Amino acid sequence: MSAVARALLSVSDKSGLVEFGKGLAGLGIELLATGGTADALEKAGCRVVRTESLTGFAELLDGRVKTLHPAIHGGILARRDTPAHLDQLQAAGYGPIDLVVVNLYPFEKTVAKHAVSLEEAIEQIDIGGVALLRSAAKNHASVAVIADPADYPAVLEELKGKERELAEATRQGLAVKAFLATAGYDTAISGWLGARFGGGAFPESVRLALRRKQTLRYGENPHQRAALYLDQPERPGSLASAKLLNGKELSHNNLIDFDSALALASEFAEPACAVIKHRNPCGCAVAGSLGEAVLRAVAADSLSAFGGMVALNREVDEPAAKDILKALESAGKFDGIVAPSFTAEAVKMLAAKPSPFPGKNMILLSLEAKPGALRAPFTMRSVDGGLLIQDADVKRVTPADFKVVTKRAPTESEIEELLFAWTVAKHTVSNAIVFAREWVSAGAVSGLATTVARPRVEAKMGYVTVGVGAGQVNRVGSVIIAARQAGAQAKGAALGSDAFFPYPDGIEEAGKAGIACIAQPGGSMRDAEAIAMADKFGMAMVFTGFRHFKH
Repeated sequence: MSAVARALLSVSDKSGLVEFGKGLAGLGIELLATGGTADALEKAGCRVVRTESLTGFAELLDGRVKTLHPAIHGGILARRDTPAHLDQLQAAGYGPIDLVVVNLYPFEKTVAKHAVSLEEAIEQIDIGGVALLRSAAKNHASVAVIADPADYPAVLEELKGKERELAEATRQGLAVKAFLATAGYDTAISGWLGARFGGGAFPESVRLALRRKQTLRYGENPHQRAALYLDQPERPGSLASAKLLNGKELSHNNLIDFDSALALASEFAEPACAVIKHRNPCGCAVAGSLGEAVLRAVAADSLSAFGGMVALNREVDEPAAKDILKALESAGKFDGIVAPSFTAEAVKMLAAKPSPFPGKNMILLSLEAKPGALRAPFTMRSVDGGLLIQDADVKRVTPADFKVVTKRAPTESEIEELLFAWTVAKHTVSNAIVFAREWVSAGAVSGLATTVARPRVEAKMGYVTVGVGAGQVNRVGSVIIAARQAGAQAKGAALGSDAFFPYPDGIEEAGKAGIACIAQPGGSMRDAEAIAMADKFGMAMVFTGFRHFKH
């Protein structure tokens, strides 16, 4: 590539434009520019040749046509190593363009706004800019293209140090970024319009637009590399876009556990805390205050909480931070917290607290969003050679869904316990069994409260897990694990099962442990045997009619 003599600039995002334009002009590079870009450069004192002086026409159709002209694209696409191209260019009275600087209309930002109209979105679909990027990237052997303002400083520095020339590797890298920019742009447009025009939940072809946010410390294991990518357009309030306020840089496993914890904590309207270890809840509680929910959830299984990740569904303020510190002192050390937000005082109180790992402080991750921010409506998982996409499991059970199948119906209090246990089971890896119970809120606590006498007393109630059996290859094994963990707390507790009991042995083990009531989907060929076993132990059992597998 010969020295850069002429640069075309046409940008929507003006950040860094003036400094870059002045730097190019200072190197003796002629600046060509379109409307708003030319205005910004001229206002800063740069000498600019407007594109209409090259094309012979002013902008048409309210700016929809500006650069779609041979004077522009001929100058970009002409091969410098092909004399016939250069002769044709000269005969037409056009000159080569050596550097193209373009960023596109902000379609993604526009459609991310609430209640954007179709007309407004359509007008943010860039045509000329995409053509410029593709033309320059195609001819990268002779032309450099910049699609990202973040590249201005490095390109300018290289032009200064190499007599206005750019290395082949630089031009190749910039070309790849330009093609990625246009591919992501088209993906965002087709995705938004497809959803708007009713293209179906699972279209014939799917294109993903993702932008790398950061490389991670490592993957599932230290010998594996990993990176975090953001949806495009970015979803404010999502885990991927969360802000790290304190602690070590995140790893792959940190994010997986934070995601599981956040999904569970977000299920509840009441102040809630979910403690996750290896994708499974080792403790979950709802309470009258966020701090009390933390104390209850951590105390539910303080051994497993060590090194775990915590999600909260409320802002962490000073009172909550005090209870978090109390939980860390008395009931185990977890590694990090994700919450909608943290007050400055809470961050100050928690930031110096060490994680369970030497030399590391606790991770504090803020969603920078209000509670209840929407999660993605679908989930994706890679398999060898492909991608599995499914609807997110957003189905929730209500008391109206419960079908009583035993001689004894659950009491009002038991129904509430079953709803809580069933919800936690939804976020537990299958086969999932969750024991949970009710308690009376009584301010700061340590350990779990004793059984509350029924019917419900007039006091603020909370719910907490007392035993979790997760990821076993048979359901009775999960019941046994949950019962062993719960110990005496199983007596009078509720059981949630994410899928039906294929044999009555799981019901029998629950009865031996003292479980009072069960919620399960039903649908097994041996349902009658399971019901008979529940009746044998005087348990109340309800069928929900749907399951919550999590693999």
